[in-house]
Amino acid sequence: MGLRSLWRRLPADYRTFSSRDLRAGLVHGLVSVPDGLAAGLLAGLSPLAGLYGYLFGTITGALATSSVVMSVQATGAMAVILSDVPGLTGPGGTTALATLTILTGALMLAAGIARLGTLVRYVPNAVLTGFVNAVAANIVLAQLADATGYHSDAANRILRAGDTILNVASFHWPTVAVAVGTAILIVVLERTRLGALGLAVAIVAASVVTALLPSAGVQTLNDITEVPRSLPGLVLPSLGLIAALVVPAASLAFVGLVQGAAISQSQPNPDGSYPNPSRDFSGQGIANLVSGVFQGMPVGGSMSATALVVAAGGRGRASNLVAGLVMIVTILLFGSAAGHIAMPALAALLIVIGIRTFKIDQAVMVWRTGGTQAVIMAATFVLALLVPMQYAVLYGVAISVILFVFHQSNRVRVVRWTLDAEDRPVAETDPPATLHAGEIVVLTPYGSLFFASSDVFADQLPAPDTDSAGSVVVIRLRGKEDLGSTFIRMIVGYRDSLTSAGAHLVLTGVGDRVLAQLRNTGTLASLGESNVFPADPQLGASLHAGLRRARDLQNAHPSQ
Repeated sequence: MGLRSLWRRLPADYRTFSSRDLRAGLVHGLVSVPDGLAAGLLAGLSPLAGLYGYLFGTITGALATSSVVMSVQATGAMAVILSDVPGLTGPGGTTALATLTILTGALMLAAGIARLGTLVRYVPNAVLTGFVNAVAANIVLAQLADATGYHSDAANRILRAGDTILNVASFHWPTVAVAVGTAILIVVLERTRLGALGLAVAIVAASVVTALLPSAGVQTLNDITEVPRSLPGLVLPSLGLIAALVVPAASLAFVGLVQGAAISQSQPNPDGSYPNPSRDFSGQGIANLVSGVFQGMPVGGSMSATALVVAAGGRGRASNLVAGLVMIVTILLFGSAAGHIAMPALAALLIVIGIRTFKIDQAVMVWRTGGTQAVIMAATFVLALLVPMQYAVLYGVAISVILFVFHQSNRVRVVRWTLDAEDRPVAETDPPATLHAGEIVVLTPYGSLFFASSDVFADQLPAPDTDSAGSVVVIRLRGKEDLGSTFIRMIVGYRDSLTSAGAHLVLTGVGDRVLAQLRNTGTLASLGESNVFPADPQLGASLHAGLRRARDLQNAHPSQ
């Protein structure tokens, strides 16, 4: 089979190339060089780790994801998480970073293979909003040292920010001038015809000024690491480090996948179809495997980079492939020149990115939604500022689950159905507080009947007393797919209290799963199979059968 035949067998989106893709790739590639270096800096790693992550993530993601325009790069949120992971620098740091990146990729790939792309919709918006705004705050706070020249030794970012503010007199003012000037230049140039390229031009201009004034003592990239004019060599992971890195890897995979899923759901492919989120999971996983063995940091779907590609006119995979090629050429031809980039210029770039990352409008919307959502968002935000980021996002999800269970357990409502002469429901009212002798009470619950709601449900049931003989409580369970042992135990206890008062319990509309639970736990035999009526496809059939049974029980009572 010839190359031409193989080319024709490729899907159309792999063979599409246009001048707009070339232009978008050129812009994206040039911007990605300083952006990648800044990402490594934000993560507390060698800036080269960010650049290599950008390079190999962009190229591999372009080939492996379902989205044809998604740019897979190191994101701000993932970089902030990395900055809290110990052991990624110094002796053994290269191996540890490779292990973490590859482990992150393996988790992403497993999620894609297992087709878990739809699970991200269960992550509450309140958690994401709190986390994103905390990431923005952390990005800005993490750059204060490089932007001011004052390095605080305080325990966390909040304390270091406070210490920095209190020591304005110790600022290195040439450094401050370069940072402020770069930030202003970025904002101004982006509004010219340069557009996104204004970012790269601003970094270069600030670095040229710094190089012309060596006596100012402004720190450059060469003061931190040597930037080689070559591509990185291979590095293998260490199996012995997996146990120590599994939690941060899970957090990185979670954040990367959520951000990637947001792109999949909001950015359709040029043909109008939406990407497959599970395949995007796999593609991001493969990108991390490649990034890890080539000394790159973990990567994921980047919303800002994807938006840049689309805004620059990119329509296909070629945009990101060209961007990767531009990064390779830049590294090989101008790698040594990159060492002269001024550190406060990179810090200014990250501060601008951080400020733009804040989602104030979304935070206001969540705050106005209700107390539970506001608490979840605020808790996630505060935790992300005070504890390592790899734990903060997991804590936020856990808090949301706990509050959801609490909220749902208090939303269960039991109503009494009033029936006409033909046993058709005509009204809903509150259940009676107590049962009266010889009456039939039909009850319908609304809400989820899981374990935490059993007490709320029980409190709304009519209580039997000495005047309840001959009465029957009929509970409709139509549409309830799972009761659980706690709820079943409550039902048995309520049946026992009715029996003690000479009253009876009948269940109708019982689905197959609930019926199996009742049978497997011995509850069906305890309640009596003649008092439990399975759901029927015909609406009302199960209830009518249950009412006939209730009247039989009522008529069989000695007092009737």
